[in-house]
Amino acid sequence: MWKSLMKLATPLAKNDNALLSGEHLLHQQLRTTFIVKRRIEPFLAKQGEPLKKLKTRHYLYDLVKDTSNEKKPDLELILTSYVEGLGNVGDKVSVRANYAYNELLLPGRAVYATPENEEKFKNTEIRNVRHFSSPQALVMMKILSKICLSIVMNKDSPWTLQPWHIRTSFRKCGYVVPEYAITMPKQEIKGPDLNLEGKEFYIIVTINKTETVKVRCRIHHWSTDITNRLPYDEEGFWKKPAELLFPDDELAKVETTKID
Repeated sequence: MWKSLMKLATPLAKNDNALLSGEHLLHQQLRTTFIVKRRIEPFLAKQGEPLKKLKTRHYLYDLVKDTSNEKKPDLELILTSYVEGLGNVGDKVSVRANYAYNELLLPGRAVYATPENEEKFKNTEIRNVRHFSSPQALVMMKILSKICLSIVMNKDSPWTLQPWHIRTSFRKCGYVVPEYAITMPKQEIKGPDLNLEGKEFYIIVTINKTETVKVRCRIHHWSTDITNRLPYDEEGFWKKPAELLFPDDELAKVETTKID
């Protein structure tokens, strides 16, 4: 075996740069750190005496921390464009490391919150950039623009549709919409009237007194008498096309805040 090793080592010994050359080596940086602790502490040598030789039991270690499995701290970034659900241009945010690298830094939607970048975005006037009243404004606009709100009204007692009816219907769906944020149609809607059943009309909801979005609504009559109730639509009324309650509905033509 020694003869075989000597044969392999002879060519390398002749070439001084062979062992130092790294052309065919794989260089890869590993950011892993293991913190360990000796299970048995070695003996301390007295001053002036030679160090005592360590025994096998002194090479037993317990793992204290493995940094490769450790949760990375959040990164502080400055947004360079509006990020839905996160913030506007120039906002300083703190997000998870993986999300920051993949969704913000690599696409160029944010930069590191260094003192230089903070000063840059503080003094620079940003023009031709779309802003929203809050990080969640665009999210809410997309949700409300897709729903079809069912307005449940009494089939037996007379009524006139008011903003608080709309607010109550939103609350049933899990959305809190104040009455001052609801713009009703100019035409008055009165009932009970089965001619209104299933017909569609529009309202406008104002978010944070800034963004506006149109919401489709349909009247549904309901009775306390079980025998007098209308049959339930198992297929879902919101999936079917409906006739407009007002053929010349002005709110249907109103231009609201655009959703990109």
